[in-house]
Amino acid sequence: MESDVSEGRELRSSEEVNATVSAPTLGGARLGATTADARSRTARFRERKIDTLERHLRDYKDGIVQVTNEWRSSRGCVLVDDFYLIPREWQADVIDYLHRLLRDTDVYLKVATIRHRTTLVKNHPQTVGVELAQDVEEINLDRTLEDLEETQEFLIGMLQSMGERVGVTDVDQLFNPDALQALTLASGGVPRDFLTVFVHAVEAAETESKSRWITPKHVYKGAGRLSYQTKLKHLREDADSDAGGLERVLVDLMQYCLKEKQKTGFLVSQEEAQRHAREHELIQQLMDFKLIHVVEPDTSAASGRPGRHEAYTLDFSLFMEPRKRSIEIVEFWKRGDDSHRIGVRELPVYPLERAGRVFDDAATEADPERFLEDAEKEAVAEAAKSSGVSTPDIQRSLFGDERH
Repeated sequence: MESDVSEGRELRSSEEVNATVSAPTLGGARLGATTADARSRTARFRERKIDTLERHLRDYKDGIVQVTNEWRSSRGCVLVDDFYLIPREWQADVIDYLHRLLRDTDVYLKVATIRHRTTLVKNHPQTVGVELAQDVEEINLDRTLEDLEETQEFLIGMLQSMGERVGVTDVDQLFNPDALQALTLASGGVPRDFLTVFVHAVEAAETESKSRWITPKHVYKGAGRLSYQTKLKHLREDADSDAGGLERVLVDLMQYCLKEKQKTGFLVSQEEAQRHAREHELIQQLMDFKLIHVVEPDTSAASGRPGRHEAYTLDFSLFMEPRKRSIEIVEFWKRGDDSHRIGVRELPVYPLERAGRVFDDAATEADPERFLEDAEKEAVAEAAKSSGVSTPDIQRSLFGDERH
């Protein structure tokens, strides 16, 4: 940032005037007088904020050290939340300055951000920023679906720990054999979503007087309350000017998977990811917003398709009842006799060039909610037609008396 600065200076020049005055009372005293000529000059220039910050870096650091020396605690911490909201072209400069400011002090720096909307280092015109595993360490708070069993154990352990604090033991006994896995899948392995869906699933179970425990149906109802709408809201708030393009890519992915290929996942060629880095970044950003999830970062493809691939699944909220009725749910958490994940190598390969075209096509409107609502109506109508049951009865059988 730059600002206009005005600095005024007054320049003075003086000239002494001497005179001899003949007067009885003065005794011919010599008098002196000075006349002054004052001129002012104003200088105008532009000053960059970064120059001021750099000039006073040492002063700021000394101030921090002085304050921390007076603390009773031995350590302090500076927390920066939502770092990704800083314009991306400034991010490396900001974290570089904070890192230099707090380095060699008793203050830790903790930055919370979204990975693929964050730039930690830039190399032009000179290297600025920090590098992971060298200058700073990464702490990933979310678990992925790559190892469903490990993620499930972590999440239920977290829930049990919280239950013990309030006197509730054996939390895992609240679930029937399949519900805990359904809760892990519905949450995408995200601890916050796991807890939120759990609360809503308990509420759904309590409305059924005959329910002994939480079932997958309760979980799906609970996830429906959290649903994709919350995640889309976060995308629209946090992605700024990219939100519209990312929504178009999401709709295209749903069109490709649920309509064209009728499967819940897709592959991305690692070779294409190298050639189309920008388009691959769009997929990664949708993963950061929990609308898709990686299930296998490095796999081969079946049917003789060459190369290595990344495997993804759409978020479960995008294909829950009744939309799942006409598609194949890829059960990537199961393994066959050959130790490969079931259905993953058979997934279709999504062309990254297609994602780029959709993202750049600002003239085309895309509404993920409308897409899913239409898909739901089509699925309900198809189920009603094939079973001979009315549409309202189909809806009640899927959702109960109340739509969530």
